[in-house]
Formats: sequence, C-alpha cells, structure tokens
Amino acid sequence: MRATQAVLGLMLIGALAGCQRTSMGDFGGRETVAPVQAQPVPAVQSGQLAAPTGDPSQFPAPPVTATADPALPQDGTQVAAASPAAAAALDVKKEAMVGNWRVQAAGSSCDMFLTLTNLGSGSRGGTRGCAGELTAMGSWEVSGKQVVLKDRDGNPIARLYKSAESRFDGSTNSGQSVSLSR
Repeated sequence: MRATQAVLGLMLIGALAGCQRTSMGDFGGRETVAPVQAQPVPAVQSGQLAAPTGDPSQFPAPPVTATADPALPQDGTQVAAASPAAAAALDVKKEAMVGNWRVQAAGSSCDMFLTLTNLGSGSRGGTRGCAGELTAMGSWEVSGKQVVLKDRDGNPIARLYKSAESRFDGSTNSGQSVSLSR
C-alpha cells in the first residue's frame, strides 16, 4: 500500500512539474530582453546569367524553344511529314495509359510500366526486357494526341499514337516501329 502511495505521489509531482510557466515574461522585476531590430535588405536584381565556364559535359543542354504546334516534337527534331498514325490518331487520356503494356519493337516483345508519379516534365515509366532505345525509358507524357516516351534525362526517344482502344503505334527516334497493347 505504501509503495503504491509513493508511486502515485511521484506521478503527481511529475505532472505538476510539467505545468510550470516557461514563457519569457517579466518574473517579478527581472529585465526583459529587447527584440532584435530588422536589418535593411538590398534590392533584388534580375538579369541573364552568363554562360557556364569549365567542362561542358558537366552541364545539361540548354532548353529548345517549343514549336507552336503541340502535336509536333518539342525537342528540336525535324518531322518530314505527318505520319499516317498521327493523322488518324484517337484522343488520349493520360489516366487511361497507367499500368502494364506489352511492347512490340524490332521483332521482339517486352513489358512497359506507366505510372502517374511525376518525374521531371512527365510521369515515371520504365521497361523490362526491351532492347534498343527503349531500354533507356524513364518517363512519359501525353502531348496532344501523342504519347511521348522519354529517356532518364527527359529526352524524347519515341512517339506513339492511339490507333485502337487498347493499342498505340509509333516509332523511336531512329525510325524503329513500336506498338503498345494490352
């Protein structure tokens, strides 16, 4: 019984100790600390930065100005003529792209996984068992009626157009044909 009373007494003392006043107010005549005075801040400047110096391989390539037509490549590559797939392309909804796709490219097949997790200017994606340019795929995005597959640095590596409900057809930058299906 005495041990229980001692434990309860210590618990009460501990609880009351937590109720002490800890603010920095005036404690019966003690001096208070004056607030810190604000310091002036110089004006903010803006302007164009100088080109970086040193080893050029340390720096990413400068951005390329976008073309006016969102259906055309935005990376500066040239397009000779609109492909038949682009002319007959169906509308693409980004949310409908998410998940696993079977890829046919260069006579072989592999898997592609697309998510909505942001990665740079696109969404995270990747391939398994693919060959060629598709091994470097790291992200993707929908631009107009096309799906742009990008490498891990954000550079486009392939462009696809919706040709049927669960099918996309297009090609890599090197001209290799690519098809996605479920």
